[in-house]
Amino acid sequence: MSTARDIVEQVLSPKMTQEIWSGNYDKVLPITINGFDLAAILPAVFYMLRFGYRWGRGEFLTVFGPETGTIAKRRRATTIARVADRLAQHERLAGFDNEAEKAVLGDLLLCFCLINANNRLGRDQQVQRVAPVHYMASWIDLPYYYASNLRYVPEMIVAMLANQDGEYVQRQDAFSSAGFPVGQEYEENVLVRAFYQGMEIQGHPDSLTADQFREENRQVGLDQILMIRLAQQLGTAPQKASGQERDRISNQHPIAEKAANNFAADIRRFVRTYSTIMPRHTFLEMLESCIALGLTTILTSVVEILFTWAARGEIPPCHKQDPTYLFVDCSNGVEGNLRAQAEASMDDFVRRAQRMPVILTALRLLDYKARTNRRIDNENIPTRPYATQWINMLGDVLEGRHTEAGRIRYSMEDLIADLADSLAEEYPNEAEMLQDYEIHPVWPLAETLTSLMGVKALQSFMRMIDAVLYADRPNGLAAKRSISQNVDGRRRRRVARSLVLTDKMLDFLVHLQLLRHEKQQELSLPEFLRNLRERYGFCVDTVPPGMSTSNDLLQRNRMRLERRLRELGLVTGVNDAESMKCLQPRFTLHSGE
Repeated sequence: MSTARDIVEQVLSPKMTQEIWSGNYDKVLPITINGFDLAAILPAVFYMLRFGYRWGRGEFLTVFGPETGTIAKRRRATTIARVADRLAQHERLAGFDNEAEKAVLGDLLLCFCLINANNRLGRDQQVQRVAPVHYMASWIDLPYYYASNLRYVPEMIVAMLANQDGEYVQRQDAFSSAGFPVGQEYEENVLVRAFYQGMEIQGHPDSLTADQFREENRQVGLDQILMIRLAQQLGTAPQKASGQERDRISNQHPIAEKAANNFAADIRRFVRTYSTIMPRHTFLEMLESCIALGLTTILTSVVEILFTWAARGEIPPCHKQDPTYLFVDCSNGVEGNLRAQAEASMDDFVRRAQRMPVILTALRLLDYKARTNRRIDNENIPTRPYATQWINMLGDVLEGRHTEAGRIRYSMEDLIADLADSLAEEYPNEAEMLQDYEIHPVWPLAETLTSLMGVKALQSFMRMIDAVLYADRPNGLAAKRSISQNVDGRRRRRVARSLVLTDKMLDFLVHLQLLRHEKQQELSLPEFLRNLRERYGFCVDTVPPGMSTSNDLLQRNRMRLERRLRELGLVTGVNDAESMKCLQPRFTLHSGE
């Protein structure tokens, strides 16, 4: 029996199938659609901002792993216990000689610096990721298969922060990047500088060994010094990416231009303002919250944009690119009615988002046909940093507005006829899906290919949703729980997700929203709630479109939020007047800032 891909390759050609048989489309969202660990993103961002190219292979496995065996076996054998044993030999780490002391060192590494695979506990598990406690975490090349594990999220973040034109992110001077230059010394980049405590550059700034720790420095914490000692054992930062992974950083931005601009603006304002006045651990947790918030808004905005494109064949203008409006459970799961409403809101989004793999497949099909069409190729339509013009052109092809629309439609009709005949015997259901279409042949073709690729595309999309939401993390945006439901007379379990505002996420949002031109200014509670809805799509005391909620429940949700803000010391008010309830920061700027 032939596999589905074999049959598709025979009809579409191996070259076309290689490009179509995927869940990604980087012109819309320049990341691999799959799960990733948001906590592992920042070390790669540090590296790319510092050196101006992509992270490649380093020395971690060579120094801390066994000398023999396949790479997979060596990785599995690289445990906290092994790292601690090797690190205990460092000339500037004393007092870790016997097994008990090395066990303590291993626990410190696991607590502060390194993360086991699947977040397992224990010193005998495979080390998988590095925590961003210090800039020198960028010397630790974890995860080992960088690109496939981090899904190109660091590249997208760097591209948005650099805010350049052109195909690739270029090295730039400090005066053209609002504090986030690429490939400059650490003093010029406010994000790198925030994690560069105790370091200095010795020798040529481009050298992979130029970042050196000042041993006389006494201002670094225990977690930082452990990370520095780990990096010193390696002796050098990782090489730039090579081989199939080119070293240049793609300058592809997500199609959600408004959300991307807001994300970059939020990071800029937050880092420039608070990096020097917040305790380091608090700052890091809030920065991760900032990334989760930005990625979530980008994802929901992309979903809404693509549904508009599928219906009209065009991307809405930047000022009309709204995110998905979602109800937020401000009780953090304590009150059942609020949690149920938030879960219903998220379920509705997930149901709609399950159409995304089909839309992305349709875009890949149209993209391939357009790129192989000589007349369209001669138009030289730019796709970076934003592919808006290109996607709109594909929409014109879809809607019959482009001069080459008929030619592309006829070629897809031929593909459908040939593919239906080839699938009829072994995949009759998919063959039948190809027979009936009224709007455009790309849709049944996309439906069929998505079906043939199986459930992996949808599962990957759901893992990405959980990753950007930073689900079930104390500074994340979502909570998950397993629930049992009656489906067709059978009890089945499924995962229910709800949007929540954890205490640390609330802390971040308040401090961010208080900033105006990098200065803290008064903000009333009603203004705060309005900003949450308009900028991020978070509905606290309003109803998301398409849902019905009682006013009593909305008011209870608002009261829950206000109570939590008071308990966190983030709101003050002299009376019950809504306009007199104002947010207040826990960390205030120094005079003159």
